Amino acid sequence: MVAAPVTGLTVEYQPSPLAVATPRPRLSWIPGRAQAAYEIEVRTGDVVVAHTGQVPSRESHLVEVPGLVLGSDSDYEWRVRVWDEDGAVSGWASSSFGTALLNPDDWTARWVLPKARGTAVERWTLLDWIQGRRPERDVSERLRPVQLLRQRFTPEAPVARARLFITARGVYTAEINGATVGDQVLAPGFDSYASRLSVQCYDVTDLLEDGENVLGVALADGWWAGRIGLTGSSAQFGASTGATWQLHVETEDGRRRRIASDGDVVSAEGPWTHADLFIGERFDMRLHDPAWSTPAFDDTAWNPVEVETADPAVLVPFAGEPVRRVAELPALSVIADPDDGWIIDFGQVIAGRVRLTLHAPCEGDVITLEHTETLDADGRWFVNIEGINKDQLDTYVAAGRPTEVWEPSFTFHGFRYVRVRGLQHPPEPGDFVAVVLSSDLRQTGSLHLSDQRLDRLHRNVVWSQRTNFLSVPMDCPQRERAGWTGDIQVFAPSATNNALVAPFLTRWLENLRADQDADGRVPILSPRSAYDDELASTGSGFGSIVACAGWSDAIALVPWVLYERYGDRRVLADTLDAALRWIEYQRTAAAELPERLRDVSLTPERQQRQALLYNAGEHFGDWLTPSTLEGRPLHEAIGIAPQLTAELVAPMFQAWTLTITARSADALGDTGLAESLRDRAAQVRAAFAAEYVDAEGRLPVALQGPYVLALAFDMVPARKRPLLVQHLVDLIAERGDRLDTGFLSVPHLLDVLWDSGHAELARRLLWQDECPSWLYEVDRGATTIWESWDAIAPDGSVRAVSFNHYAFGCVDDVLYRRIAGIRATAPGFRSVVIEPDLAGQLDHADAEVWTPYGPIRVAWTLTGDDAAIHADVPHGVDAVLVVGGHSTSLAPGAHDLRVTMPTPEPVVK
Repeated sequence: MVAAPVTGLTVEYQPSPLAVATPRPRLSWIPGRAQAAYEIEVRTGDVVVAHTGQVPSRESHLVEVPGLVLGSDSDYEWRVRVWDEDGAVSGWASSSFGTALLNPDDWTARWVLPKARGTAVERWTLLDWIQGRRPERDVSERLRPVQLLRQRFTPEAPVARARLFITARGVYTAEINGATVGDQVLAPGFDSYASRLSVQCYDVTDLLEDGENVLGVALADGWWAGRIGLTGSSAQFGASTGATWQLHVETEDGRRRRIASDGDVVSAEGPWTHADLFIGERFDMRLHDPAWSTPAFDDTAWNPVEVETADPAVLVPFAGEPVRRVAELPALSVIADPDDGWIIDFGQVIAGRVRLTLHAPCEGDVITLEHTETLDADGRWFVNIEGINKDQLDTYVAAGRPTEVWEPSFTFHGFRYVRVRGLQHPPEPGDFVAVVLSSDLRQTGSLHLSDQRLDRLHRNVVWSQRTNFLSVPMDCPQRERAGWTGDIQVFAPSATNNALVAPFLTRWLENLRADQDADGRVPILSPRSAYDDELASTGSGFGSIVACAGWSDAIALVPWVLYERYGDRRVLADTLDAALRWIEYQRTAAAELPERLRDVSLTPERQQRQALLYNAGEHFGDWLTPSTLEGRPLHEAIGIAPQLTAELVAPMFQAWTLTITARSADALGDTGLAESLRDRAAQVRAAFAAEYVDAEGRLPVALQGPYVLALAFDMVPARKRPLLVQHLVDLIAERGDRLDTGFLSVPHLLDVLWDSGHAELARRLLWQDECPSWLYEVDRGATTIWESWDAIAPDGSVRAVSFNHYAFGCVDDVLYRRIAGIRATAPGFRSVVIEPDLAGQLDHADAEVWTPYGPIRVAWTLTGDDAAIHADVPHGVDAVLVVGGHSTSLAPGAHDLRVTMPTPEPVVK
């Protein structure tokens, strides 16, 4: 018998990757029917390097092959076949992959550093930012030109295979013989450079020629030396840029040769008179010679480079998806700016840059492009991002050719609108294209809802995710662009629905582990520079925070999300030790009393309770709680929620991290560790309840957020839960059925209400359109998720805040799970509950979620009391449909069902 064919072959989540970054790659496939056994064979050339034989197993996702030993820079083919439950065997399904440089001694190249002045070292503090201080010198005096590097080489025989391994201190583009290498942008990306610097691999076989060749590299400051972060300080990792590469060439006669960066490289300044990730770049087309990376170019006037020995331990293979141009948006309109120039509207807030086309410009014309996310209430130009070195200004100097096309190379901006100045003639919309940049993640989920506003809310979340998942999970694509741990901690579940984020977040977690302090503290942002540490050591208040509750807990919570949604045990194993070190730091820090108790005489019993609770020190608390911000200047209001909530929030996250880490230990088979962690979590919960929950179930702070977290994290005895639920309901009513939850509690608000019998109240909050609410933003034209609920006031006035922060988009997970009705109940969607919300305000929903076994799709339409439900269940997934309290098991395959909703029982008052 022949079984259904096998499809969807991947290695470490990727189809046919060029350079797998691990010597132990995991293989995945999708069986055509329920799998009972599999067989895998891996070979390089004619040599079989691993063969499993028939293995009885249902597993088809992230399967490790015993005995598989991979070599560096090698090509492999693999194939798999499966047996179904009836004993039928499929045909072989085949794929391929290559490997990166897997061993430190594979790297022999040296760093080459152009002989150019270093980046101006600018140091700014949070106080400088708050006080509005700005650099006194012009950009042209503080920034420096992009450097070009050239290396000549000769393969000596026809080339059969060539791989370029390259990275930089800064960001780079590479060319060979005048042709661009690859389609990545802003490589090597953002890393914790002191500990790890990613090396990219490119197949350049088709770019090499017989005889002399030239490798050219353009090198800009990037994250390494440029102005980054909230303060806009420069040279946080180093003041001088450099690059290192190895070109591995295999000729047709079987010889292998390694061409490495060394002292034969020469350098010169390029046509970019400056380029900075935040400030922008200036390109002078008059200085550009497109032949600069070809053998015919005369480089006799170029300068020799300095060389430096590379530390192979810091150089790591890049894993996952690089940053690419993932979409292009046409200009929707061009209007004249009364203050000079033209305002281009692309209709969507993005991260990226503009490709400009000029028709018959004059030589020396200077064209400037300013970027912003919003206009003011009157439709006039408005700069919504203020701060040091947040210029977002690109400049182009024309060469005077009939047609000139330019797109920046070494910068990106957060914008919807662009103001163009310096044009000789009125532009046409077709002269401008917005190029969207993002880590090129596979978009795996879809969601369509009959309520247009809710549907727009989902699309806003997707856009915020796409434009902020750029090398690292950023908070925003304009002001900070930093890997804040709190942001991704609250958003990770939503992220998994919309895109295949496992490799992306796994790579970021490697940076986070590298940034963890020796004492166990997990930083509030990663990658983290030495200057971040310096600021914290000399700062006070928020400026002194290195680690804090809800942010640092990402080290345990984000891996658990990846395990829940992808069944990935390796990410749990890789982060377990870091999570335990963070837990131990919390235990040690619990010895410190909150400031309000330091001069209070405590009973021995209370001293014992307090010694269990991580509740002292500086924390952000339930950051951005709406009611604490109202009617006050931001610099005064921003600290109120932390002051009120930090002491409660910190031990709640302490208990939750203990619980999640216990589950991780269980998943990894360490039951003893899991039991120990659960015992400690129970002690923390008991101490918290005794210390902070009174007999009537009240917490010391009358804000929604602490009640939400206490209920979500099981911080109170079961007998008191109804009391806390009622207090939460009352607090919501006092706010006019509007949310008043901050950064850490808003992800849990609707679930807490749903699970405590208040689904209708949860729906009212979801559909609320008064500020603060999700639909308030939608009604005011939002195309992404705002940082502040009131970024645009009811009167239309606009605030200078970010219009693209994904964190509050965490509600998107509720739309998938609660509204559309797809909820995983076992890791990797091995089992799911399909429970659409047929009692809400929608009459139709259509959702699809990726699983390791194929997509799950649910579409439903409600007509009166009758619901038509369609469900696609892949093989390998156990599904249960729940409607009106009744459960029905769904076998793999397509299902079309009609159900009649039960009549609600009358409410007895």
